[in-house]
Amino acid sequence: MKALLLEDKNQWKDMKVQETETPRPEKGEVLVEVHATGLNPVDYKIATNGHPNWTYPKVLGLDAAGTIAELGEGVTGWQKGDRVVYHGNLQNDGAYAEYAVTTAHTISRIPDGISFEEAAALPTAGYTAYQAIHRKLPLDQIDTILIHAGAGGVGGFGIQLAKAAGKKVLTTASQHNHEYVKRLGADEAIDYRTEDVGQRVKEMTDGKGVDAVVDTVSRDNATASLDYLAHMGHLVYIAGAPDFTKVQPFTIVPSYHEIALGAIHQADTDSQKDLAVMGDEMLAMVTEGKLSPLLSETVTLKDVPQALERLSERHVTGKIVAKIR
Repeated sequence: MKALLLEDKNQWKDMKVQETETPRPEKGEVLVEVHATGLNPVDYKIATNGHPNWTYPKVLGLDAAGTIAELGEGVTGWQKGDRVVYHGNLQNDGAYAEYAVTTAHTISRIPDGISFEEAAALPTAGYTAYQAIHRKLPLDQIDTILIHAGAGGVGGFGIQLAKAAGKKVLTTASQHNHEYVKRLGADEAIDYRTEDVGQRVKEMTDGKGVDAVVDTVSRDNATASLDYLAHMGHLVYIAGAPDFTKVQPFTIVPSYHEIALGAIHQADTDSQKDLAVMGDEMLAMVTEGKLSPLLSETVTLKDVPQALERLSERHVTGKIVAKIR
């Protein structure tokens, strides 16, 4: 099969399409003929320093959409030709290839009317946002949510999920993206480059602060976000934990929630099945017109390194997907 191969750590900009052996599914797995694969920052971030469990050459790519080509031993409920999408385990070879293997209990069926490209845009960013909004936050206790970097993948899905849950949504984004994030459902947008985010949050909440913050940016940004919380507020962090010492005991008494989607692959099988549950729910929302898959650009497999380089510059709006077939 053809695959985009990473020859060694920190060589992701030089990846080229080459011939390599087609993988085979083991017990409980399926072989997927990949039609589209989503690009994510985690690809170049992990590839820069490598992973202790990797051998080279390595195939990157966590998000795949395609058709089942082969069933491993013991797999039931699926058949060859079924259209599926999944979030893969970064320790294994990924989906920047014509074929990829994954566990059968983590795949979701792609409904009619949703393209492979649209489905492939969902898993890493979408499931991360879903975990943040629906698995970590007590939504019945929350009215206002600040979601950082709303023009990005996780932020864009987060805005839509929070709005669909009936919450008032604030977001940070560059001025030229304000119209875009408001179309996604943001009630208010703050230009983090030219405005004092904390001051604007206070103004928008009558001095109270927000009930929850979803930080997708950095440890420093998560730390700064502690100042934006209302009493008993919640901070969900995806790009690094805040400096917990910044909050004095017996003051705003915040709750902290870590998100690390990939860690689910090291958990028990029942926990891993939630990947399929999240995928099913988000695909249903797309079908019902309640969620945009945020697909903004389609590239070829050979163009993935250049697209990842643009992702690393943090100026991409929405999701980039590579069309494999």
